[in-house]
Amino acid sequence: MAGMADNSPGPGTAGTTGPGAVPEPGARRVTIRDVAGRAGVSVATVSRVLAGNYPTSAAARAKVLRAVKDLDYVIDGRARALAGTGPKTVAVIVMSVDSPFYANVAQGVEQEAAARGRLCLVCSHGGDEARELALVQMMREQRAEFVVLVGGAVEDERYRARLTEYAHGLAAAGSRLVLCGRPAPGPDTPVLVVEYDNEAGAYAVVSHLLSAGHRDILYLGVMPGYSTVEPRIAGYRRALADHGLPPSAQRVLGYGLGRTHGYDAMRQILTDCGGRPDFTAVFAGDDQAAAGAMAAMREFGLRTPGDISVVGYNNDALAQDLNPPLTTVNIPAYELGRETVRLALAEAAAASPGRATTQKRHVLGTHIVLRDSVAPPRR
Repeated sequence: MAGMADNSPGPGTAGTTGPGAVPEPGARRVTIRDVAGRAGVSVATVSRVLAGNYPTSAAARAKVLRAVKDLDYVIDGRARALAGTGPKTVAVIVMSVDSPFYANVAQGVEQEAAARGRLCLVCSHGGDEARELALVQMMREQRAEFVVLVGGAVEDERYRARLTEYAHGLAAAGSRLVLCGRPAPGPDTPVLVVEYDNEAGAYAVVSHLLSAGHRDILYLGVMPGYSTVEPRIAGYRRALADHGLPPSAQRVLGYGLGRTHGYDAMRQILTDCGGRPDFTAVFAGDDQAAAGAMAAMREFGLRTPGDISVVGYNNDALAQDLNPPLTTVNIPAYELGRETVRLALAEAAAASPGRATTQKRHVLGTHIVLRDSVAPPRR
């Protein structure tokens, strides 16, 4: 049977001398023919028992399983995958595995995939486009049921061309590209998009500052063209405009996200103004940047929220441990991962044979987590 094919040398002893024996170093790999010889059955019978999808007698099954155990036989997973008889694989590709957001999405994908009988492979590319491409190609060769790309990206022509290439290549191999928290490269690209309402979260948290009486609100953390940052800036701008503030009230400063960028940007801003800022609140592009900004403000003797209120984005674990605990926007990262698997499998089950794959988009909501980093302005 194709599902049990292996390319080891022909029949012969396996380098073992009894039940449970371990092959000596350098011994050749045990083959399916070795198992058949040990069990006294045909190779076809061994294939059927191991595939589990053909009827076999209880006696034959017992003999085969005993021989597999005695010889420590390992099934050729690649051959089973090619034949469609092995466990199906889901791949999730992230920028890094030490980021809370990426880790939570990957955890959601893995747990939902496992619950549905899938093996999950987690890979990281570290922001290297060439490695990202190589990983997608590798998952295509591994016959992954679908490949999930997670997180933001600079949405330019090169990005769109690269994602379109990924999508069509995977579709041609019978797979599917799923973008989780990433924008689609174009309306006609065959991808499944699962994302969160990024702009709405920013709008809500800035509206919270405005409701507390703040009118001089600084946005901290610019990354031109970056797909997760631009909507946050758009939500900030829209909230100010909807509350009747003129365009001149919009202040977008500081390059980059993360604690180091937040600290450096705020320290420079406060140095330039002599430690007497003309803003009463800060909306940081992520919680790490908020933590860095708060640290810089403390060095200038400024208190949060007594002197300057601060809000963030993501609801990382550190947000509740800051002093004071940080008001922020919660991204449903873990649920994004789980929903990605649910939607991809539901879509595959509902697809008509031979029907061309189209683009579909699903959006999950965000919400504010209120803590103690916001107070009415003192002036």
